[in-house]
Amino acid sequence: MMKRNNLQFGAVILSLALILTGCQSSPPPAPVSMIGERGKTHTVRRGETLYAIAWRYGLDYKALAKRNGISPPYTIYAGQKLKLSAAAKSKPSSRQTASAKTEPNAVYKQKPVAKPTPKLSTSRINWQWPVEGEVKTKFSLSGSVNKGIDIQSAGQANVKAAAPGTVVYAGGNLRGYGKLVIIKHDATFLSAYGNNEALAVKEGDAVTAGQNIATLGSDQVLHFEIRRDGRPEDPEGHLP
Repeated sequence: MMKRNNLQFGAVILSLALILTGCQSSPPPAPVSMIGERGKTHTVRRGETLYAIAWRYGLDYKALAKRNGISPPYTIYAGQKLKLSAAAKSKPSSRQTASAKTEPNAVYKQKPVAKPTPKLSTSRINWQWPVEGEVKTKFSLSGSVNKGIDIQSAGQANVKAAAPGTVVYAGGNLRGYGKLVIIKHDATFLSAYGNNEALAVKEGDAVTAGQNIATLGSDQVLHFEIRRDGRPEDPEGHLP
């Protein structure tokens, strides 16, 4: 009997020790950036622009601005919280669902024809290659995702604007892009030039096609993207 009591007492002590250890070794709080992505919000940090934030999350900057009540010239401030997605629509009630099921099926005189998926029109912008060289990594949105192309420069360190426009971001706040330049060409198209060592332009600069905007890093590989309304498209489908 004494031995059993000792074993039960020891089990209780061990359980208490495990509980206390679990309380002391709780994981640290998640980084702010992870919290923002989980909660579908983004807290603006110093140096960020609306264009850069929209680019990071694959959003159309116009839609992001409208969602947050921000008007041109799209001024934002550090600490501001931006909603990345629209509020979810409420689900129909069970009564509405039941009434929908009891409605008689519609009768068609002829079989409905499915509407074809609209093809994206080609850009009216006269694009040109930002550097001369070989495409090292192709565009892909499946498997090993690459939202642009990686061009191995043929000994050319200078990066050129692929089309005329206005610089809407020039900095290094977007993880994975290095020093990055984003150019707005019109209300629809943006282009981005990443993996640079030095930038030759700043936000607000108007640039012409072929103008030097950056200098590549030592690996001489440029990451180049074109986005239409926030959605990445294969640059090789636009470049000559």
